[in-house]
Amino acid sequence: MTYRNLEHMTDAFIEVSGETLEEAFETAGMAVVDTILDVKSVEKKSERKIDVGADDLNGLLYNWLEEIIILTITEGFAAQNFNVKITKTDKYFLTATISGEPIDFDKHHFKLEIKAPTYHLMEIKQEKPVVMRFLLDL
Repeated sequence: MTYRNLEHMTDAFIEVSGETLEEAFETAGMAVVDTILDVKSVEKKSERKIDVGADDLNGLLYNWLEEIIILTITEGFAAQNFNVKITKTDKYFLTATISGEPIDFDKHHFKLEIKAPTYHLMEIKQEKPVVMRFLLDL
């Protein structure tokens, strides 16, 4: 369960990995929050639930990243832990329980504002470990 920033001229280009697809999605959520604010200072004080769906995995990743950005920037919730479950029927569905607390910028040290995820350079490799790359428009 790791993530790293890759080189990109103007945006945040991130690579995450996990032993499972769900772990990789959890790591992607954490990478987004850590791009916005200092996650080390976030405590587990309350929980939020997120449900997203999509026709394919790239769409699911896009929708997931978008929801994390909304949760953080718009709703003011600093996430610290993600528990993701993914199911597939005719579509992909993701249900997540997210632990954290309301954002306090004195405590959580704002870093960058993310506008949106993009499909540009998005990549999901489902081998062991699962590796995903995605670009966040800053």
